[in-house]
Amino acid sequence: MIQDHDSQISGSVERVTYYNAENGYSVIRLKPDSPDMLRFRYAAGRDGLITVVGNLPEVNPGEWLRLRGRWTSHSEYGRQFQAEQCEQALPATIEGIKRYLGSGMIRGIGKKMAERIVHQFGEATLDIIDNDPERLRNVIGIGPKRISGIQKAWQEQKAIKDVMIFLQSHGVSTSLAIKIYKKYGDNALTVVRNEPYRLVQDVYGIGFKTADKIARALGLAHDDPGRIEAGIAYTLNRMAEEGHVYVPQEKLEPEAAEILQVPAEKIAARLETLESEAFIKRDTIRREPLQYEIGRETSSPEPAVVQEERAVYLTPFYFSEVGVTNRVQRMVEHPTSRLHALQRRLRSEGWRPRAEQGIRLAPHQVEAIQTAVLNKVTILTGGPGTGKTTTLRALLDLLDEGGHNYVLAAPTGRAAKRLAEASGREAKTVHRLLEFKPADGFARNEQNPIDADLVVIDEASMLDLVLANTLLKAIGPDSHLLLVGDVDQLPSVGAGDVLRDLIDSGVTAVVRLQTIFRQAANSLIVQNAHRINQGQMPLTPPDASDFFLFVKQEPEELAALLVDVVKNRIPHKFGLDPLDDVQVLSPMYRGATGVNNLNDLLQAALNPPGARKAERRLGGRIFRTGDKVMQTVNNYDKNVYNGDIGRITFMDLVAQTMTVSIDGMPVVYDFLESDELELAYAISVHKSQGAEYPCVVMPVITQHYMMLQRNLLYTAVTRAKRLVVLLGTRRALGIAVHNNRVSERHTALDWRLQQQREDPWQN
Repeated sequence: MIQDHDSQISGSVERVTYYNAENGYSVIRLKPDSPDMLRFRYAAGRDGLITVVGNLPEVNPGEWLRLRGRWTSHSEYGRQFQAEQCEQALPATIEGIKRYLGSGMIRGIGKKMAERIVHQFGEATLDIIDNDPERLRNVIGIGPKRISGIQKAWQEQKAIKDVMIFLQSHGVSTSLAIKIYKKYGDNALTVVRNEPYRLVQDVYGIGFKTADKIARALGLAHDDPGRIEAGIAYTLNRMAEEGHVYVPQEKLEPEAAEILQVPAEKIAARLETLESEAFIKRDTIRREPLQYEIGRETSSPEPAVVQEERAVYLTPFYFSEVGVTNRVQRMVEHPTSRLHALQRRLRSEGWRPRAEQGIRLAPHQVEAIQTAVLNKVTILTGGPGTGKTTTLRALLDLLDEGGHNYVLAAPTGRAAKRLAEASGREAKTVHRLLEFKPADGFARNEQNPIDADLVVIDEASMLDLVLANTLLKAIGPDSHLLLVGDVDQLPSVGAGDVLRDLIDSGVTAVVRLQTIFRQAANSLIVQNAHRINQGQMPLTPPDASDFFLFVKQEPEELAALLVDVVKNRIPHKFGLDPLDDVQVLSPMYRGATGVNNLNDLLQAALNPPGARKAERRLGGRIFRTGDKVMQTVNNYDKNVYNGDIGRITFMDLVAQTMTVSIDGMPVVYDFLESDELELAYAISVHKSQGAEYPCVVMPVITQHYMMLQRNLLYTAVTRAKRLVVLLGTRRALGIAVHNNRVSERHTALDWRLQQQREDPWQN
């Protein structure tokens, strides 16, 4: 590659050929607007466009850039401009102004309106919008309301510019710069300069490394107390994202020290401060130690010696763990029950379903029903096909017969919908059950408990610690709680392992259903799910009708085969819709068969660009009308939650919004909120929890070695109702089946419950 001297070019972005959201590396085609066009003739293509490469802020077609850098000659791609500095500025030519206004940068102005405005005012257009916007009334189609909107959007863009210029020098993307301004308004630069670590907590998408880079550039000392405290908070929050409720101090100190590149003793000193400020809480726990590595954990193969562990909690997690402990114990020990009449009946007469009801229950199912009535807190667990739903319906029939009231809920909208369909009763999300409102919080609490004799929570393995505590606050001590779920599936996405801890504590009543009923036993999906859970290889006979394995070794070839299977083979053979009926699950995000790449391939295959499809590059990804997308965070204002899947039905490039249909309800997103969404042609296995799909397709290859675990494969298989298609190698499948090394989480709920039972005064 040959390089030229330093140069400067400017122009409008014609198209974005490539953009890497992680590092900003971009390949764009630029239409130069310099009056000295001869300067660029030798570098431009036949279309008059220049190829620009480099680490750039995220840009969209129509935006105007001033670039500094050098000309290079690439052996394959020819003359390119290697950008080293980029300034997003206002265009100076009529054509540039027209493209800039028509790009969607200014909310309320689209391509046609941009042409009208520029035709009216020419090169003075931007000055008029800035200083004399009332003159826009002279343009056909612009009234007072639109003028007000354009003026507001223009002033926002001007205010954001200073923030952008500052942040872009620190590697912050344009979209994040805009979000920072939206969060802090005119105080944005003040916050960024004086409290950069606030960005981590306040602005979704800003991580510690970005905030730290800004802080260090501003001259913050390497060992500044504020920096160290921010690093500790980051470490604890990252561990919480991996499911840990606390981190052992002996593990926290070296990890935070490594991240911050400071001595471990400085970490210990700041822990004292953070505890005095109630940001963290420390406690001593006596339990078997865990063998810990960054990003993963394994149980020690050696006999464990009980030892004391100094646990460091983020304060909300500590009080949630103590709260769940106290509330479960209170319910278990409370002397009165809202089901006391039914309890007396069962103790004296026992219970079997009447013959006329047409229900045949196995002994364990009868036991489960009686246990739920006789005990305040009951857990009903078991794998697919073991009759959890039948048991629940029989229990609810019994309660109906006695005139008792109950409520049904699940952690997600998808799981709640499944529960309603399976039970034939109304079911809500836990948030709806607790009457959550963004502005006011949860209406149901200790002062206003749920009015129900029995509260049923399905897919209880998805309950994280904080939500479990909030739920238990709203259940009176004389009510009953039934948790239904499969403890062998993956634990909750949030911190904690509530269902497993409750079972391990021995404090709650537990019934495990194990008998596979005849109808379910005919399904290879059910058979193989149980085989996997027992450490046996799944069966894939040639005459299988609902469970298949395609053997393919090379990741790139496998990815291509997967696309063909989803797009062509499954629809042709089974009549399933590749978008509505098929869900691709992957153990990992990166690599040829990871979620990210599979989404790109499947989007191109199932929803390619079209003349009638609006699209926009947002957050490094192209979103277009018709795309399958997933909500990635809880948004209580919109009543959408992490894991909800929908389809983009409309994009308004002028108003900079897109409409997503989720469970038949239209949800409108501002483009700035697009980081809450990701493509969902392929999703992670963790994100599939609580859902059920007609067909599941999953790659299983040795490159996923770190994630090949029995409970992950088991969870994926149990998400399918009609069809499972695995693609990969038998070796990788065997690794997953035989790897029962469950990634243990740092939680102490089971220990606290046991301690509370032994010493009720300990908390």
